[in-house]
Amino acid sequence: MPALCRDCLTTFDAGARCPACHSRRVVAGAELFDLSIAHMDCDAFYASVEKRDTPALRDRPVIVGGGHRGVVTTACYIARIHGVRSAMPMFRALQLCPEAVVVSPRFEAYAAASREIRAMMEDLTPAIEPLSLDEAFMDLTGTARLHGAPPAVMLARLMRRMEQELRLTGSVGLSHNKFLAKIASDLDKPRGFSQISRAGTADFLRGKPVGIIWGVGAALRGQLERAGIATIDDLLRWDQAELVARFGAMGSRLWHMARGQDTRRVARDPKVKSISKETTFECDLHDPDMLDGHLWRLADQVSARAKAKGLAGRVVTLKLKRADHHILTRRHSLPEPTALADVIYRAARPLLAHAIEAAPFRLLGVGISELAPDGGPGFSADLLDPGAGRRAAAERAMDKLRARFGTGAVVKGRSLR
Repeated sequence: MPALCRDCLTTFDAGARCPACHSRRVVAGAELFDLSIAHMDCDAFYASVEKRDTPALRDRPVIVGGGHRGVVTTACYIARIHGVRSAMPMFRALQLCPEAVVVSPRFEAYAAASREIRAMMEDLTPAIEPLSLDEAFMDLTGTARLHGAPPAVMLARLMRRMEQELRLTGSVGLSHNKFLAKIASDLDKPRGFSQISRAGTADFLRGKPVGIIWGVGAALRGQLERAGIATIDDLLRWDQAELVARFGAMGSRLWHMARGQDTRRVARDPKVKSISKETTFECDLHDPDMLDGHLWRLADQVSARAKAKGLAGRVVTLKLKRADHHILTRRHSLPEPTALADVIYRAARPLLAHAIEAAPFRLLGVGISELAPDGGPGFSADLLDPGAGRRAAAERAMDKLRARFGTGAVVKGRSLR
């Protein structure tokens, strides 16, 4: 059975150890060198960047997030051992892990690291579909002749290069379609490399919960459970027509996914129609101050992503999910497109204030759409807000300082909350 050492990249017949370097970090499978659809997900990305940039944090539990009234953006694996999870209220995270070091997010630093990883991916294949700053699909079909090695070897080489050159780690899932590749990347984190073969697909999916299907969230899981569907095996007992009649277009997707079938292509840089970020709270929130803190952090993240892509949006959208899973969306059109966090936040804040009567909320999201190239300044003169120009200039100046002197050179005041 073909095998690959993830440390020295030696290929050999399957065994518990690499015959060349004796490492136990070995991946093996009959189809290992035939699979070509991959999903790469960085390990605790934001926290890993912080540990890389501040070596004193290397062996400490690190939480990236807001102040005591904020939430966890991400946590390193040491903190996760204590039960800390993303979107958890900060006070709860510190109860679970009081020795944790809390670091304010530096989204410009994460965007810069993401660009470096993307450049390494480009060396393997042009068929890259980014999902966020820290994860992407890759299609390496037909690249073996170009690189003189099968996709599995090239992916292991990518992971090694990320560790050596960027001091960041990731986990790879390799399979014959996107659905299974994404599942595989989460099977052995951190520093994982997992595969799901064609021949082994049915056995792998057998008995798995329906929530393993990408896009099946809490609300849909509830609908499926009411129909007596809790596992993949339950789905397999339904005819496709019955699922479509009950769940519409999603029913057809469920039928195919339950059989490990996914015909979606890895789309090279699909046209971005919107940029958004959302967070699901561990406990439903109704406190206006806490929600406002989340709103700023989300606006800041959307701004960082927009700036990294060189885009600006004219429509700001606020998304709220109530405790009963009912979704509210509110939109505000700006006079001109913006990528500025200050403008996005100030446009979304009144939308949240008008919707606060519907609280408590379990999810909050912010996004921009009707995108255009970011030409700046990204704000319009307003006699009712004479400070807008000053704030916009300050934000653009901070961006320039970070680009020149490093992302830690200037920190926005609200990020310290």
